[in-house]
Amino acid sequence: MSKSKFGQVLEFSLEGRFLGFEMEDGYKFKRIRVATPEGEVCIKLSKESRASVVASFIAEGKVLNLGDWIRVAGEKKLDSKTGLAKLKAYAIYPAVPGEAAPAAPKKATPAPGKTTILVCQKSDCMKRGARAVCQALESELGDRGLTNQVTIKGTGCMKHCKAGPTMVVMPDKTRYTRIHPETVSTILDEHFPTQPALPANESDSASKVEKFAIASRSVSVGN
Repeated sequence: MSKSKFGQVLEFSLEGRFLGFEMEDGYKFKRIRVATPEGEVCIKLSKESRASVVASFIAEGKVLNLGDWIRVAGEKKLDSKTGLAKLKAYAIYPAVPGEAAPAAPKKATPAPGKTTILVCQKSDCMKRGARAVCQALESELGDRGLTNQVTIKGTGCMKHCKAGPTMVVMPDKTRYTRIHPETVSTILDEHFPTQPALPANESDSASKVEKFAIASRSVSVGN
């Protein structure tokens, strides 16, 4: 169990009959409706749950039909002010009434990946210097040896046209506006701080301390 600004966050797992999906934009599965012994429940679908519908049913050679018995697992957020609960599904499986339910799966934590810097390429941002910002990024990343760790990607409008050029650093979604080539170095320092070089004698001492720490951890693991 954990807490968020919405209140308590709990895991849930429920079973019932599939009543259908609620659609968005005419083709996106947004929510799933399930008839449970306590009544009808409408549950928001995560990207993971949409994929699990396909994977779990194909694995058992089944097709999801109205009235099928299913199991839905995910997170339940409790609003501390209203007492209302919001359900979000992370997995959907075919089920058999009365069958023991497995533990609800935890939301998958994405593995740390390559950093991506998004730079708006729409006309307003381009007029305000987005191209020069991209060139400054490429130069700075090259000088820092980060070319293979960071990807620069042009995007469509980010809805901050009058404050362009606009840039977002992923995966932490840090947004910057009114960027100038001269400020790129300072921004990269925030995300990729450089370590000052140590004098030779201090560097040797630091190396010995690091080796001792590694050896200590190895002993602990072995015991």
